[in-house]
This record gives sequence, C-alpha cells and structure tokens, in this order.
Amino acid sequence: MNTLERLTIYVGESDHWHGKPVYLALVEAARHRGIAGATVTAGVAGFGKHQHLHTTRILELSSDLPMVVTIIDTVEAIACFLPTVQQMVAGGIVIQDTVQVVHHAPIIPQV
Repeated sequence: MNTLERLTIYVGESDHWHGKPVYLALVEAARHRGIAGATVTAGVAGFGKHQHLHTTRILELSSDLPMVVTIIDTVEAIACFLPTVQQMVAGGIVIQDTVQVVHHAPIIPQV
C-alpha cells in the first residue's frame, strides 16, 4: 500500500478564475504541474456558508451547483501545488488528508 495526499476542493459551478470555471482551471493547472491525478465531480445538491440550497431539481434549478475537485499525489507534489490552489479558490473550502491506496489498476494500452 502507498500513502498519498488528497486535496478535496469544494467550489461553486459559477466560480471563475481568469475567465474560466475554477474547477476546470484547477484541473488544468494540476495537469500542467504533472500532478498524478485530478477528478471533478458535480454535485446534485448542496449548500455552503450562506445556507442557500443549490439543487438540480427542475423547480429549484440552480446555476451554482456544488463542484468537488479531488487531487491525489505525493506529499511533496501536493505541498508545491497548494499555494496555486489557495490563490485560485476565493470562495470555497480546501481539505487535505492522507490516504492509503489499496488498489491501483495498471493502465492497459488501447489497441
């Protein structure tokens, strides 16, 4: 088992960084830095510090759904990337924790 660090970044769908959605800007910055992996998950409902409910329900359609960016890499890589994350995330929360990788399937080349 390998020990890695995970950043979990909660932002709103409408949050932007230099003209693009912050969740996309984070993934692009992570890729540019050579981070091992990043995934964006769109929430179907959520609320933050202002207690305003955001949902995908038709009658309550929101343009600011919760977005979760998960980034995983070594302690050193995450430490180097964290200042970039802190600069880009103006309205959200960033959580860092240590995780144990219990299975990592090998990449199988496409034929």
